[in-house]
Amino acid sequence: MPLEPVSTHCPYCALQCGQSLTPTPGERLPVTVAGRDFPTNKGGMCAKGWTSAEVLTVPDRLVSPQIRIGGELTDVSWDIALDHIADRLMTIRKDHGADAVAVFGGGGLTNEKAYALGKFARVALGTRFIDYNGRFCMSSAAAASNRTFGMDRGLGFPLADLAGADAVLILGSNVAVTMPPLVQHLAGVRSRGGLIYVDPRATATARLTSDGAGIHVANVPGTDMVVLLALLHIIIDEGLVDTEYIAARTNGWEAVVASVSRWWPERAEAVCGISATELTRVARTLAAASPSQGGAGAYILTGRGLEQSSQGTDAVSSAINLALALGLPGRRGSGYGPITGQGNGQGGREHGQKSDQLPGYSSITDPVRRAHVAKVWGVDPDSIPGPGVPAVELLSSLGAPDGPRALLVHGSNVVVSAPNADAVRESLAKLDLLVVCDVVPSETAVLADVILPVTQWAEEEGTMTNLEGRIIRRRQAATPPQGVRTELWILSELARRLSSESTFSDDAREVFAELAAASAGGIADYSGVTYARLDAGEQLHWPVPAADHPGTPHVFLESFNTPDGKARMIAVDHRGPADDVRAAAPVFLVTGRVLSQYQSGAQTRRVPELVAADPEPYVEIHPLLAERFGIADGNRVVLTSERGVITAAARLSTDIRTDTVFMPFHWAGEGSANRITSDATDPVSGMPEYKVCAVSIALEQEVMA
Repeated sequence: MPLEPVSTHCPYCALQCGQSLTPTPGERLPVTVAGRDFPTNKGGMCAKGWTSAEVLTVPDRLVSPQIRIGGELTDVSWDIALDHIADRLMTIRKDHGADAVAVFGGGGLTNEKAYALGKFARVALGTRFIDYNGRFCMSSAAAASNRTFGMDRGLGFPLADLAGADAVLILGSNVAVTMPPLVQHLAGVRSRGGLIYVDPRATATARLTSDGAGIHVANVPGTDMVVLLALLHIIIDEGLVDTEYIAARTNGWEAVVASVSRWWPERAEAVCGISATELTRVARTLAAASPSQGGAGAYILTGRGLEQSSQGTDAVSSAINLALALGLPGRRGSGYGPITGQGNGQGGREHGQKSDQLPGYSSITDPVRRAHVAKVWGVDPDSIPGPGVPAVELLSSLGAPDGPRALLVHGSNVVVSAPNADAVRESLAKLDLLVVCDVVPSETAVLADVILPVTQWAEEEGTMTNLEGRIIRRRQAATPPQGVRTELWILSELARRLSSESTFSDDAREVFAELAAASAGGIADYSGVTYARLDAGEQLHWPVPAADHPGTPHVFLESFNTPDGKARMIAVDHRGPADDVRAAAPVFLVTGRVLSQYQSGAQTRRVPELVAADPEPYVEIHPLLAERFGIADGNRVVLTSERGVITAAARLSTDIRTDTVFMPFHWAGEGSANRITSDATDPVSGMPEYKVCAVSIALEQEVMA
């Protein structure tokens, strides 16, 4: 390996902060990490990025394949492990059919891995059952964007554009904690008093609105949609709609007007807990920033707090409707966008991991796209299976009489990250075969029949697509441990053993070239992207439909991706949480992240500096609510939902509503929040309702007495 600094990107969130890794042979860590000037982070990183090299050498790093023998996981050679997996898969398929095998992917996989995994499932295994943990992240935003705009590109503009806006409305995303380097892009709007933040908690992002920098409104959990419906009602009532834009660029406006007519601010106040006066103030601030009212521009950004809901798709549609009414999408200096969470949450949902999708963000039921992809793969279009089922349904079907009997997991820790996690653990136990590819013995990996150790970000080549739709290069700077392999190599070897009709390369550059060809003509067209262009420093945002195309940093400037070029506005209404508060469960539970941890914590809980910052889960509770239940700061408390019981220490704070408790979701064990979160799903997107459920609360000592 060269000893010069290698330009790459952080392994964590979708901001994909620029990093410079310098190899350090013979030292405790194989590389040193430095921030690199890049449009999203401008050299800055959060604590996770600065400590990212620590995970490369954690003491329990997986460095050999393991097979469960006599109940114990035992080190074996790669040939033995792969031969065993192939033999078991062939037997299960022979006895129970191709759909007896399922695949579960991850939003952190490179574009090449995500593409290869989708191809492997449908060609080498012949199964329709593949989905991924991005279903838990972006599916509602994707569904709403697709049905209105005809395309889902996350942010349809570079983050740097936020700097010039007069107003930015953020719902359900605590960006100051989840993506700290993003905050610098909000400096301009804060200086103009235009940052508007909706969250039941006074989070670090809420505090960015203090001292005249903006407005924070603390809504009742699960009512973000009511806030949006009321804002649109006010804008219509006060004549602040961009009527020329609506007439020229949208369809469905009349139905939307009728649907919000019943959400006058006083009625909304009774549901969402935000005063009619404050709702009106927010609406006027946002409208004044819009170009039609003479403002410099406005943006509406949504996150998981809005989207992880049984009405998530409709909630996002209400945000899009508000943006369209103000004339924001497809206009420079303004826009709507969901903030993608996982590192490759954008690229991971474009090239075949989703249950209903082929590469290029193509529908698996589209005969034209099926024929095109089949030609690239060298198979008969009719041999490609049809759509599978979303993640929650897939996980709940495992081991059932008519469900999959084998599961291959790549880049996901489902027994911590999935909702109603205890039920997921029970489903995994029913399988005839569980294979997990991971870098550490995660809580899911230790349940496996076979574990395969794989490379990490600094040890591999590939591409990622960040939250802006910007395609970036991941570059190798460290040599992996001797017994570790790339997932591309694993899929290639398994495909060969399974006598796949199509070939599978283990070279990332070759796989990307095939991905680009398969995506040609699709919504997410990468056909004009090459490693050479990326390595030359070109900043390419998809679609890039030709080798001389400059990319598309701003989408929809001329038209939307619909048959008539107009946005399809969707009339929606609020239904409320599937698991609402009641006498037996009188308190809302909301979940989220802490700065020092990431996702299920499988990586970050192994970094001492990050563990020291947040060593264990906790229950954030308002002092008035705590007094009602006789709880003091530090007491162990028990939260109970319809799905289970968890225990953690109480942390008293006035930053949360008096009807709500908060828990971070990064831990396993007795304080694992997702053991009690709701697995009710959105009927359109399949998104589970992570962000709000009803719980009872009690002192642990009283429950144990």
